[in-house]
Amino acid sequence: MPDHPAPTPVRARSPYRWVLMLGALAALPAFTVDMYLPSLPEVAADLGSSASFAQLSVSVMLIGGAMGQLVIGPLSDRFGRRAPLLWGLGLHILTSLLCAFAPNMTVLVGLRLLQGFFNAACGVAAMAVVRDRFVGAEAARILSRLMLVIGVAPMLAPTFGSAVAAAAGWRWVFAVLALAGVVMAVVVWQLMPETLPAERRQTGGGLGHVFAGYRVLLRDRRFMALAVIPGLGQAVLMSYVVGSPFVFQEGYGLTHAQFSLLFALNGLGLVLSAQVNAALVRRVAPIRILRAAMAIQGVFAVGLLVVALTEAGGLIGLLAVLWVVLAFQGLIPANASAIALSRHGERAGTAAAVIGAVQSGIAGAVSPLVGVLGGGTVAMASVMLGALCCSLLVLALATPAYRRGGWVELAH
Repeated sequence: MPDHPAPTPVRARSPYRWVLMLGALAALPAFTVDMYLPSLPEVAADLGSSASFAQLSVSVMLIGGAMGQLVIGPLSDRFGRRAPLLWGLGLHILTSLLCAFAPNMTVLVGLRLLQGFFNAACGVAAMAVVRDRFVGAEAARILSRLMLVIGVAPMLAPTFGSAVAAAAGWRWVFAVLALAGVVMAVVVWQLMPETLPAERRQTGGGLGHVFAGYRVLLRDRRFMALAVIPGLGQAVLMSYVVGSPFVFQEGYGLTHAQFSLLFALNGLGLVLSAQVNAALVRRVAPIRILRAAMAIQGVFAVGLLVVALTEAGGLIGLLAVLWVVLAFQGLIPANASAIALSRHGERAGTAAAVIGAVQSGIAGAVSPLVGVLGGGTVAMASVMLGALCCSLLVLALATPAYRRGGWVELAH
């Protein structure tokens, strides 16, 4: 049965610094993706690879992240949050440096898989720490505040990555990512307290205990449905991420600077909607926000595909509808994740790992379809719409969210 224990409060001297620290941790994997994006065409040319193979170096990191979270999540429930996180950051630094010296695309793709595996510790730790401290609507509010920090990644990372690549070459992007890992490791070592006391840790033995924890989660149909929804949402975002450099730089002829500005504006939409969500959850149950936001986002995604097929409005028309679709994403993952985590508080690390693994795994599996379908505007819009339709079906069929009065069952 799902459990609802009150989390043991762990006070930080500054809640703002606490949110900033967790947000920076959660943003590191996204920053690792986004800094590299403007360089994708150059990387493909430099390493003698195709555009679709270059896109794979982005998508495979998500698959590595999915595998990493499934391993690191149970470890964080058993050994606490800090130790697995520090090990993950150390290995992120190592793989980032190795990426800087990759001789060909095959090696780079393999290293990106490992990079995703190890820095998955950041996302697991950030999510589990939130659940250690908060539940329900309060957890959704904190997760939305974290989106403010996470949103800095798409706003700043491509511009910064483009500047680094222009000044020193794309390989130096990975050197900067290694430096970011060093900074975060020092911050965690010096400032992040352990939020999982020894008496609350999972002490069962061996792999059997780990599998038993996953078995409980996998048998909870509503938990799994709520875990899948952020994954399909991440697939929407990553389909845009892997397709946008080729759609806008090659298809519409945007420069690196123009593309970085476009990415920043879309990131701003995510940040603004996340902050709207943080205010709304004080008055409205997270599940009510979730079911309304997903339906509206689906309508605009249909509009995005229509614009892509007809070219109505040109570049401006495409950007306007795309901005709305991406902005609504800021109302979805925090609410779905908070409701899911509230069902399994005593195994928050494992639950966070399942949510993160499903999120990365689905996004990593779906986003390469943009390249497979041709990599153009229609391909990007089609994959985004397909993921959103699947997400709506999951919410409607596997939860009572759209049934008369059914949302009350998920409101607490």
